[in-house]
Amino acid sequence: MFSLSLSFKYGNFIDNLRVFTRGGSGGMGYPRLGGEGGRGGDVWVVAHNKMTLKQLKDKHPKKRFVAGEGANSRVSALKGSKGKDCEIPVPVGISITDEDGKIIGEVNKEKDRLLVAEGGLGGKLLTNFLPMKGQKRIIHLDLKLIADIGLVGFPNAGKSSLLSRISHAKPAVANYAFTTLKPELGKIMYNDFKQISVADLPGLIEGAHMNKGMGHKFLKHIERTRQLLFVVSHMHTSELELYKEDLQTKPALLAVNKMDLPDAQNKFHVLMNQLQNPKDFLHLFKKNMIPERIVEFQHIIPISAVTGEGIDKLKDSIRQSLDEQADQENDSYHQKQLLNLRTSKTLSHSEPPSEGATSPRMDLL
Repeated sequence: MFSLSLSFKYGNFIDNLRVFTRGGSGGMGYPRLGGEGGRGGDVWVVAHNKMTLKQLKDKHPKKRFVAGEGANSRVSALKGSKGKDCEIPVPVGISITDEDGKIIGEVNKEKDRLLVAEGGLGGKLLTNFLPMKGQKRIIHLDLKLIADIGLVGFPNAGKSSLLSRISHAKPAVANYAFTTLKPELGKIMYNDFKQISVADLPGLIEGAHMNKGMGHKFLKHIERTRQLLFVVSHMHTSELELYKEDLQTKPALLAVNKMDLPDAQNKFHVLMNQLQNPKDFLHLFKKNMIPERIVEFQHIIPISAVTGEGIDKLKDSIRQSLDEQADQENDSYHQKQLLNLRTSKTLSHSEPPSEGATSPRMDLL
């Protein structure tokens, strides 16, 4: 059904960058002949699939991006040419904000472009033939990972081990908290060439929604995953505290890891009972940790990232869940289009006839 694929790896991962941008100045006008100077070049942020913020920083250590100046008006060319645009190559999935935190825009797919600094006008009659300077702006490039599946769980839940099982990603695996300090990406390749991207996100701890631990760095990456795969150990029922409001907005699956440990089956049955009858176990939690609603998992799969038990079923479930979501989204889109079409027809039929027009009833007389 599926095979392993190469992973996308982020060495020395950088998820935000502050850069200086400036549009090019316009060219001088030619007062005697009414010539106009060329407009200054613009600065654009452009998305590329194989780009990282680290590559951008390494290639442009000064983090300055300035567009070219517009050409001056002259006798041989009264209309000066536009200055050369400057492009900032960034990875897909970048949010761009200004120095005050105001969102300028996003680039979410290959070749998406966003204007971040405009070039100045060239000199002409309205400006007394003097050119204008280009827009100067400091911007923040903020990466929010885009993946089909985001692995969510407490430190030591086994997310890194699981990612190495389902793809060729080689995350650090060790028996200490916060093994994953930076996101790691892998891909599952199926026999029909379907690819599903999986992101192992920094370990969640209690209070992440209040920016404790990895906090907002963790939660912002979740925003750009289509579905969540909770990875928990059957050893700790307190891991149900994962199901916070912040994580309840997406379809979810549950992988119960470490099924290779002694008495795992019995503990798995206990956990299943807790999940199926959550209200019977709320007394186990501190009052401030009781969620307003419980996550409903589309699939619950017992696995062992060590022995490989349940991994094939997990991959099949991931594929099935994403396919079902895609079907639902397509149905929703078509229903919306049909509703818009019906609304449009209703409005066109309800419009009053124009002045001088003959009504259908008058035609019968």
